[in-house]
Amino acid sequence: MSHTTSRRFWAIVPAAGIGSRMQSAQPKQYLPLLGKTLLEITLEKLLQLDMLEGIVVALHPHDRTFTQLAVSQHPKIHTTVGGKERSDSVQCGLYYCAEQQSASNENMWVLVHDAARPCVTLDKIQALISATEQGQHAGGAILAVPCADTVKRVSQQCIEHTEERSQLWLAHTPQLFPLKTLADALAHCAKENIAITDEASAIESTGGTVGVVQDRRDNIKVTVPEDLAWATTVLTQQGMT
Repeated sequence: MSHTTSRRFWAIVPAAGIGSRMQSAQPKQYLPLLGKTLLEITLEKLLQLDMLEGIVVALHPHDRTFTQLAVSQHPKIHTTVGGKERSDSVQCGLYYCAEQQSASNENMWVLVHDAARPCVTLDKIQALISATEQGQHAGGAILAVPCADTVKRVSQQCIEHTEERSQLWLAHTPQLFPLKTLADALAHCAKENIAITDEASAIESTGGTVGVVQDRRDNIKVTVPEDLAWATTVLTQQGMT
């Protein structure tokens, strides 16, 4: 997919986790899916975005699997050592991207995407990029979907009350922000010991405005074992066999 812009784009894929909720002996990013691994499928999709100068994969310091994947040899694929938490890995990726940034062009934006979201579609990523370029969400934006289910607040396995869902959305990735804006927000959260679960929450913590671009519901994150079957169905419907 081609793209012409004055901006520079890099992607960061945090892949240093161990995927404990998958109940597997191997990290979930390396679980098999349609003859490949989750991480391979995710990276191969991102590599179809011509505007990306590079993709930084943040790996566990003891990772010995990634270099065995064919995609690891692609010239746009770069690696760095990740951290204990997702935000740590993203920060490591940002440091790497910043080192590639020339003094004459500071207009670098970073697309952060979950390794375990192989079902993302290129048209939705393009819609996210376009929304930030056209001024609609000039400070950055994320893919997300409106909450379709009734949401219950639960304590000790009992319902406390039902949440009003009309303004509730489920955050997806990619999430797209200017490199410096995101780096500063993550540094602020680290300094103030603010817990964050995604890049948008870091931006929010500094008072920034984050836009939302509606995603497809099937951009699922593989988190528990049954998600693999769901992802297989989605990817098959997308034409990947």
